[in-house]
Amino acid sequence: MRTGSQRTAAASGRPAAAIELVSATDTTAVDVADETVDKLLDEGTPPGDVLVITTGEQHPWAQHELSFGEDAYWGQLADGEDVFCVHATATSRVTRRAVVVLAVNGGTDTQAAEALPAALAKAGRSLIVCGDPQRLRQLL
Repeated sequence: MRTGSQRTAAASGRPAAAIELVSATDTTAVDVADETVDKLLDEGTPPGDVLVITTGEQHPWAQHELSFGEDAYWGQLADGEDVFCVHATATSRVTRRAVVVLAVNGGTDTQAAEALPAALAKAGRSLIVCGDPQRLRQLL
């Protein structure tokens, strides 16, 4: 299930990102997010324009990259040339990207609820939320 919303003026004066919901469970959210990213890249979105945020366990890419150390991991963010994956608790360390894909793959309801506005704040043109629609409605 995909749903979307129209852009509206944000308090900052810049247009708010369009929000789209892609139905997923906590277990499938990362896979659905990966499929969404693949589709974005296939449609021509530059990899450096995409940020993936997870609310539960870190994305497998982030886990792998962090195994080489924090400096190497965060250095890739600074390079800005590839899709970057980050946990919701570290969104304050990332800059805005055109597209943010939020994988609601677990975490507490409070963590998931806090991740939504944090992800929206990092999204330039689009926020795609991959998660359980019923859970997300309850959090809003």
